Amino acid sequence: MNKNIRKISVAGALSALVLLLGFSKLGIIPWFSGASITILHLPVIIGALVEGPVVGGIVGAVFGIYSLVMAATSPAGALDPFFVNPLVSVLPRILIAVVAWAVYAGFCKIEKLPKIVGCAIASFLGSLTNTVLVLGTLVLIPECPLTFEVALAVVVGNGILEAAAATIISTAVVSAWKHISGRKTSKLTEETADEE
Repeated sequence: MNKNIRKISVAGALSALVLLLGFSKLGIIPWFSGASITILHLPVIIGALVEGPVVGGIVGAVFGIYSLVMAATSPAGALDPFFVNPLVSVLPRILIAVVAWAVYAGFCKIEKLPKIVGCAIASFLGSLTNTVLVLGTLVLIPECPLTFEVALAVVVGNGILEAAAATIISTAVVSAWKHISGRKTSKLTEETADEE
């Protein structure tokens, strides 16, 4: 399959998965104290690790636009109105892909490190990027009632758990997709070097 056609196909499939998880509510898992854990960012991480930052960024943009539209049309919480701001809803979701891809590409250049370790760390940090940037941006908006202390509590209570789930699921999917294992590698493979 042509490289560009493959990238378009993967971006389309993962974007559709984001929308499916969002509209079906399967991507939002209820958690304690009325909070919830999302797995909507997993397709973004997977897209970035499998096909690079552009594909991951496209999927992230779809995730962000979905969040923005839902906040504008069906706000469900006190913070939802602030998600109509693209700096809250869209930009952090695009940066998930950039961070995950950059971390993975960097770790894959370490010859003695198994690529699966780089994949796990990239997934964890990509997920945290979403949590930290969204909450951080909300804290910086003067009209937003979210305080730094509450945002920090959400990072600890929800963000770490989301990142752990992202690490397990994304690493499993990407490892199977790219046929990588815990074995050490001696060179940067063609798959890893398949960058934009």
